[in-house]
Amino acid sequence: MKTSPRLSLNNGVLIQQLGFGLYKVPAADAEKLVAIALAAGYRHFDTAAMYGNETGLARGISSQLGGEGDRGGSGELFPALSREGLFVTTKVWNTDHGYDATLRAFDTSMVNLGLDYVDLYLIHWPCAKRGLFPETYRALETLYREGKVRAIGVSNFQPAHLERLLQSAEVVPAVNQIELHPWLQQAELRNIHDELGIRTEAWSPLGRGQVLADPVVQACAAEHRRTPAQVILRWHMQLGNIAIPKASSEARIRENLNLFNFELSERDMAALAGLDRGHRTGSHPDHVS
Repeated sequence: MKTSPRLSLNNGVLIQQLGFGLYKVPAADAEKLVAIALAAGYRHFDTAAMYGNETGLARGISSQLGGEGDRGGSGELFPALSREGLFVTTKVWNTDHGYDATLRAFDTSMVNLGLDYVDLYLIHWPCAKRGLFPETYRALETLYREGKVRAIGVSNFQPAHLERLLQSAEVVPAVNQIELHPWLQQAELRNIHDELGIRTEAWSPLGRGQVLADPVVQACAAEHRRTPAQVILRWHMQLGNIAIPKASSEARIRENLNLFNFELSERDMAALAGLDRGHRTGSHPDHVS
């Protein structure tokens, strides 16, 4: 089993294309699951202040750092883990919008994570009706200039939010993390990202499991002798998306990473492209405040 390939962000920082998402991972389980993911080959981890598991992520990382190396599911020996070899994302929550509040929230996350820096810091939701996200992003720019974060970005921003942000932002977001899966393909946003040099990162890349039962996905999985989850995640990889699936078992953690020894055909990609139906499994950004 191989580790994920890396993509370059708009400031040259490299990010593993496939990461391990910690949304709805109980704090008590995070340490164990992160340790399993590290042993499997994951090096990119996505958490948030709201998830309540930053400390569990920190413990999982700490338990694996500094050893003589670790073995993935294939028995391959990976190099010993170092902080420099990891990519950690966290996010500022809605109640902490505003310049000073964001800086305080970041300090709290840093204590929870036990890190000297964060690789990527995101605004979790725009909360556009409150009108504070430009000020919140200004705090992220300060953290970036001070070297406390290697890259900054946003999450759940729609085209209008990006347009407003870029009227005052000095740093173009490196990432916009959005709900994205075959039933919600967000073509307009992805095109805007491409024009602006923003990487598209998919949360809920499997549609919270709902898309796994789609007949087109099932047929493609049977043809390739892969699982439906592997087919969908491979679709993300070939589109150039970053994806952060959650998994709660060792078998699924390893399965999700085993994507880099097969390829979907143009016919497969066209069939999956035809599944878009605008179906959200989470909230619409305009409805979150």
